[in-house]
Amino acid sequence: MLLKLDNPKLLSDITSIISELVTEVRMKINKDGLSVIAIDPANVALVSFILPSSGFSAVEVPNEEVLGVNLDSLKNVLRRAGIGSSLIMQTEDNMLKIEIHDKIKRVFNLALINIEQEEKIMPSLEFSCKINMASFDLLEAIEDCVIVADACSFSIKDGKFIIEARGLNSTKSEFSQDEIKIFGDKGKAKYSLEYLQKFTKACKLAENVIINFSDDYPLKLEFPGNDFNLAFVLAPRVESED
Repeated sequence: MLLKLDNPKLLSDITSIISELVTEVRMKINKDGLSVIAIDPANVALVSFILPSSGFSAVEVPNEEVLGVNLDSLKNVLRRAGIGSSLIMQTEDNMLKIEIHDKIKRVFNLALINIEQEEKIMPSLEFSCKINMASFDLLEAIEDCVIVADACSFSIKDGKFIIEARGLNSTKSEFSQDEIKIFGDKGKAKYSLEYLQKFTKACKLAENVIINFSDDYPLKLEFPGNDFNLAFVLAPRVESED
């Protein structure tokens, strides 16, 4: 197996984001490219990442391989690749060999690990609400909510998309059809801001974000890029009434 990246910063940034949710992943590599699907230890969030073969400058994968990788180790190596560097990943015995090429050639060998878990798949979900908006606007709204609470609600009402948080204090961001694309008439669900803050770190990687939700139903955030797709699924925050 050999993969070559001429712009390793993208993989470095996404690895860093995923590592905040999980520490170990099963990385699937085949002729179509590289993919990861993982669930956080609390079984609250799922992350899916696809880097297709078109995102690599070279792909040599005779047979599909599934690699158990420690993300902290991988993240630390990828950070050593600067602007203008290229990167080659190969498997040798039970190691992942990573070469960074810039002024000099640097070689790292990471031990592959055995991850005993079932292969994860993206759940099949049907949503009543869909939003397509600028990533930066979502990031700003989430950061506003973090100031006042530990959870926020997403809702569609009267043709507007609303992100709102309430604690002792409150905040609300309203978006109309003039600013974003709204599909659906109504729906409302509450989600953890701890997780949303981690997800929205991907806002710097994609110009737009697609938000899918329904009444008291999981949230799906999709960050489609030119050469990648990154998505998150988050369970709703359901609070019991006294």
